[in-house]
Amino acid sequence: MGRVHVSQHPLIQHKLALLRSIETGPKKFRELVREISILLAYEATADLALTPIDVMTPLTNATGMALSDKIGLIPILRAGLGMVEGIWEMMPAAEVWHIGLYRDHRTLQPVAYYNKLPVNPTVQVCLILDPMLATGGSAVAAADMLKQWGARRIKYLGIIAAPEGVEFLQAHHPDIDIHLGTIDDHLTPEPSAPGEPPRGYIVPGLGDAGDRQFGTG
Repeated sequence: MGRVHVSQHPLIQHKLALLRSIETGPKKFRELVREISILLAYEATADLALTPIDVMTPLTNATGMALSDKIGLIPILRAGLGMVEGIWEMMPAAEVWHIGLYRDHRTLQPVAYYNKLPVNPTVQVCLILDPMLATGGSAVAAADMLKQWGARRIKYLGIIAAPEGVEFLQAHHPDIDIHLGTIDDHLTPEPSAPGEPPRGYIVPGLGDAGDRQFGTG
């Protein structure tokens, strides 16, 4: 049974406040996404399997440890791209496979437009990367693709989530561990007046993570 892990790390909480701020520009926003992703990945990979290996030091032989399984990083385009760089620095042998999904703003349903997974699985542990877990539709669609591909073990890494998205992902994939920086209050409802935010945005959230990373908002 998968579990929901909400980080209590002081550095993540500090950087989250900076990430939310409307005054944070794209360059700083990308840096913060990268830094928070490193910290989340550190916590999410604490249970990876190890195999003992022999290592020659300048003095003598020593017993070391090596990761047993191959790791795959699966960013959901486009916002998930910002989470890859920092995690890849920690795990340079990890493979990166892209899944392109966008949310139809009318129906809030995920629409797949890109899938770069190879024919057969090449990794044993998959980390789905997406900064925002809002309705949960994209996360569920990505997990569906990975399981159909044959992925043995999947974890989800997100920076901010809505309770509705967490519940939706758990309902459809109860075996997936969910690692988050924080869980916010709720999703925006259908706007009742002009100028109100669109339906399905996380509150208080940070706006559109893709737009804020790439300066397109």
